[in-house]
Amino acid sequence: MSESLLLAGGEESGSISYPDAPHSRSGAELFSALSSSGHGLSCQEAADRIIRYGRNALPRSKPPSVFMVFLHQFVSPLIYVLGVAAVISLLIHEYSDAGFIAAVLLLNAIIGTVQEYSAQQAAEALNELVTTSCRVLRDGDAYEVSADQLVPGDILLLESGDRVPADLRLLTCRDLEVDESLLTGESMAVLKDADQVLEQDVTLGDRSNMVFAGTLVSRGRGKGLVVGTALATELGRIASVVLGKKAAKAPLLIRMEKFTHWVALLVVIAAALMAAVALSRGMPLNEIFLLAVALAVSAIPEGLPVALTVALAIGMRRMAKRNVIVRKLMAVEALGSCTYIATDKTGTLTVNQLTARRIIVPGCEPWEVTGESLEPEGRVITPSGRITADEEAILQQIFKVSVLSNEGFLGHRDGGWVHHGDAVDVALLVLAHKAGITQADMVDAFPVISTIPFESERLYSASLNRVDESAHASVKGALERVLPMCGYMATPDGVRTIDPEWLQQQTYDLASDGYRVIALASGEVEVAQDEELGDGHLQGLTLVALVGMIDPLRPEAKDAVARCRDAGIEVAMVTGDHPATAMCIARELDLVDGEQQPLTGPELKQAHTDQERERLVGQTHVFARVEPQQKLDIVQSLQRSGHFVATSGDGANDAPALRAANVGVAMGKSGTDVARETADLIITDDNFASIVAGVEEGRIAYANVRKVIFLLISTGAAELVLFTMALLAELPLPLLAVQLLWLNLVTNGIQDVALAFEPGEGRELRQKPRPPKELIFNRLMIERVVLSALVIGSVAFLVFQWLLGTGVSVDEARNGTLLLMVLFENIHVFNSRSETLSAFCHNPLRNPLLLFGTVVAQLIHIGAMYTPWIRDVLHIQPVSIELWSHLLVMALTVLLAMEAHKLLLKYLSR
Repeated sequence: MSESLLLAGGEESGSISYPDAPHSRSGAELFSALSSSGHGLSCQEAADRIIRYGRNALPRSKPPSVFMVFLHQFVSPLIYVLGVAAVISLLIHEYSDAGFIAAVLLLNAIIGTVQEYSAQQAAEALNELVTTSCRVLRDGDAYEVSADQLVPGDILLLESGDRVPADLRLLTCRDLEVDESLLTGESMAVLKDADQVLEQDVTLGDRSNMVFAGTLVSRGRGKGLVVGTALATELGRIASVVLGKKAAKAPLLIRMEKFTHWVALLVVIAAALMAAVALSRGMPLNEIFLLAVALAVSAIPEGLPVALTVALAIGMRRMAKRNVIVRKLMAVEALGSCTYIATDKTGTLTVNQLTARRIIVPGCEPWEVTGESLEPEGRVITPSGRITADEEAILQQIFKVSVLSNEGFLGHRDGGWVHHGDAVDVALLVLAHKAGITQADMVDAFPVISTIPFESERLYSASLNRVDESAHASVKGALERVLPMCGYMATPDGVRTIDPEWLQQQTYDLASDGYRVIALASGEVEVAQDEELGDGHLQGLTLVALVGMIDPLRPEAKDAVARCRDAGIEVAMVTGDHPATAMCIARELDLVDGEQQPLTGPELKQAHTDQERERLVGQTHVFARVEPQQKLDIVQSLQRSGHFVATSGDGANDAPALRAANVGVAMGKSGTDVARETADLIITDDNFASIVAGVEEGRIAYANVRKVIFLLISTGAAELVLFTMALLAELPLPLLAVQLLWLNLVTNGIQDVALAFEPGEGRELRQKPRPPKELIFNRLMIERVVLSALVIGSVAFLVFQWLLGTGVSVDEARNGTLLLMVLFENIHVFNSRSETLSAFCHNPLRNPLLLFGTVVAQLIHIGAMYTPWIRDVLHIQPVSIELWSHLLVMALTVLLAMEAHKLLLKYLSR
């Protein structure tokens, strides 16, 4: 097939030849067609092909341009109403009002564009932080590269949890099952067979020797030749269908949009009633119409959805700075409700740098291994200080099994040591390297016949290698899985019948000291020439040694657990490690008290009902030897018990638990593609402390959302109170339509966004989680809205009435009332900084944007009083410093009222 491709980078690649129907061709034919080999491409050739073929990336749907975002600001029923008002103003020759309404619409659109486009750009920047990598063979060696650097002819190594980055013709595979539902709709994973050569017309779903870009490896291992990249993949051909889907809105935004519509309806009804009263008093129809429209729009928080988007986007940016990438906006608000964190141990609570520190050989005292880091420096020390010939023979056997049964990589490149693979594999490779034994040398000496890759359900891995004229198996894994395979154990005095009790006691002792224990075994096995190595072949082996590995706690882990406890969040450790190891770590973290015991996977299996599982899960905070499916059971049991659960995971098999959790947290470094794509959050440093930081930032973001909502709703409600009292008292309308629109612009257009930048109050992790089902408009919010609206509206009414009583004109009284309302809202924004803390406890410089925005809002209004054309449109004029001072004192009443309310709450909470 020859295609002219427009690549993701936007460059015309020219005519590029990809192999036609690769499923119907053998590996040798494809190697020839793509000028590749079993050792992969050379690094130089791969670099050349990137230039020819382009990046392996599908075109991403472009975000809306600034202009489109600007146009979107006018798509609102509220804007339509204002537009109608402007047209009617023109028809009745109220040109100044029409011009001002148009100016308000334009300025609101500009402010909304800046806010929305900034949030959009921030979200795009966060997406760039999450990249996908893959393992390829180049120059005969394994490299980890970014998925967009793949080119046709590369050889890709696959394992469970990977998302396939390109179309591959499989060369070899072992128990490889792939979820192809994205392409075929088939919900069941498909078992692959690399040895088949199929007919050309075989349907996509039946191409068992192929794996396709975008699909997920559910199980097993495989090696494949890249035959299609970017738009030349099957996914690329249907890219217009699967890409560019509109992102779902966060539940909070949906709820607030609905709430805004309800408020709009109520305000329109109220405005209609006021208009009816005004009409009965003989007010001209044109003034009544403009008044009703302006009152409705000024009281409706039309900027609320955009302000909330900004608040959540700021929360996302702050989380990113603390190593937490938010994939789903809802996770920002969800973290505020988290009551329980079920976390992995390895790499999350610990540093994930396993180091082999102790070796147990039957018949010997423990041997120590020196060296701390992942660099292969150190040696094995026996209790006597010297290694005998018999002990050296056992050591060589230990190193041999460690390397041959290994799926990791350790190599020296560009002046430093690099590694990839499971932490246990890497630790064993480092151990062997300390004695000068490398994986490449061992594989050359003992060619691989077959392998059994490690899977979490299996708890061991094995390799079948040719040793002289026979086949020998090398096995590493958990003792409980390796022990049934063994009939003997190696000692310096020769091979003896195995002693299970002694080995189990040694394992328990190591685990109790915090070691992770790996059993090593080997032996000759009988496998037919056309057979794959399987569980049934692993019998009568000789157990060579137990290796104890230490994975130190992260220095900040204990403090992070304590902070969770202060925040009312329970923490549990869910691990596949030995129960004794798990308890040792849990005690170091103060996760358990003296009476708690770990719950193991086998014990959890004994529970046959949900009630039994809930009872067992509720008795401990340590879960050991847990299988992936049981992690899901634990999460669901906690949820049935009323917890709002955050769960961390890194493997493909963790995906069900991550999906079921209220907040799924994937590991950015060690996590598989499946885990990352299932999760709501990604922790870029795999650190438990970062999860806790995310909880803190989530609570801050949710609190800021409440603050913005309170400010907008309470100020709108205050305007309704003012107008209602004026109409009931049969006074002239206290504010004109254009004055209401101005008030809305000056206060809501600046201060609400500045409030979204409010930093934490410093006690977010000393408060209990909010109930997950608690409404935003809870009792506290309603109390605060009603109180502030009554104070602002009543005082403004009394000032308006007093000004009229002094004999000034109605325009002068409105001028003073408008200035008072601006001052009220300048002060009220500082009431909004906390629901319970006094405004005097907040340093105004902690949010300089809010302080600056408030001053600017006041200066803009004062400037308008001195600007002729604005002054004429708004019917305002300069005031004396004496009157401004008196109005400022009046505006402070809302501060006193809200401070009194906070003091009362503090008194009642004692």
